[in-house]
Amino acid sequence: MNLGNSLFHARKRRGLSQEDVAEKLGVSRQTISKWETGETIPDIRQCKRLAVLYQMSLDELIDFDINTAEIQEMIKKSGEKADEKINWTNEWGKKYPILLTYQGKVNIPNYAYRIKTMLDELEQEYKFNAQDAMLVFKDILYNVWKERSGSR
Repeated sequence: MNLGNSLFHARKRRGLSQEDVAEKLGVSRQTISKWETGETIPDIRQCKRLAVLYQMSLDELIDFDINTAEIQEMIKKSGEKADEKINWTNEWGKKYPILLTYQGKVNIPNYAYRIKTMLDELEQEYKFNAQDAMLVFKDILYNVWKERSGSR
């Protein structure tokens, strides 16, 4: 995503109009429009003021991705009650159908036993509670997957 798109989405996320931003920064609405369309770019001081206005760091503003921001916001808002209502396998299965079909193909008890053993080791060796051990295990799996998929 380019800086103009980042500025546009950050402004929209804060519920501000171009006029609102222009007034707060002491520039014209057309200047805001040019920044958001990529016709021109704000100088570093204006970028810093925009970041403060949009309640984000300068780095976040420059690299702002609306999809990532929406996901982060959803994570913040989710809680145990929501988690109890959502069948995550079914929801992720809409994007990754293998999650809905592997059960008949994979020797689940074999893998479950081995995974439980690894989780127990994490809990005992590092004194993690069950949830923390699962999160660490998930993160390790993700990093192994990233490493493997990057080498292919």
